[in-house]
Amino acid sequence: MSEPKSSARPPSAPKPALEAVMADKTGNPLRRALWLDALDRQLRPHLPPALRSRCRLANVDGEHLVFLVDSPVWHAKVRLAENQLLDAARSIGLKVTKVTVKTATAPLHSPVQTDQRRSHAVSAATHRGLRDALACFQDDEPQRS
Repeated sequence: MSEPKSSARPPSAPKPALEAVMADKTGNPLRRALWLDALDRQLRPHLPPALRSRCRLANVDGEHLVFLVDSPVWHAKVRLAENQLLDAARSIGLKVTKVTVKTATAPLHSPVQTDQRRSHAVSAATHRGLRDALACFQDDEPQRS
């Protein structure tokens, strides 16, 4: 009797999640999102300071830069900075000729937050409650003598 051929593959280490997703063409949307995020980080310093936290690069559609803002006021301000944005985009190698600005219906969630969330100090009542809860756990432990 002959021995059966083994179809088992040699053991290999598991791939990190990001590497596994990016391995084939199903990773294209993720690659594009990462590319757009990198472009946004490159263009953001060229925006006027007030606009940096109010708009985000949403897409590069052919010769158009598409920015997303959170209100009509910021829409107008991005339009005023159009030439500055086009020059900045060209300086990093994009062949763009027009800026399109769209107003979002929901607040933008930018990874670059200039307005950091305010941390709230823990109230005295919360502090006492946590201390009392911790004391309860410590009282339950058997004491060794």
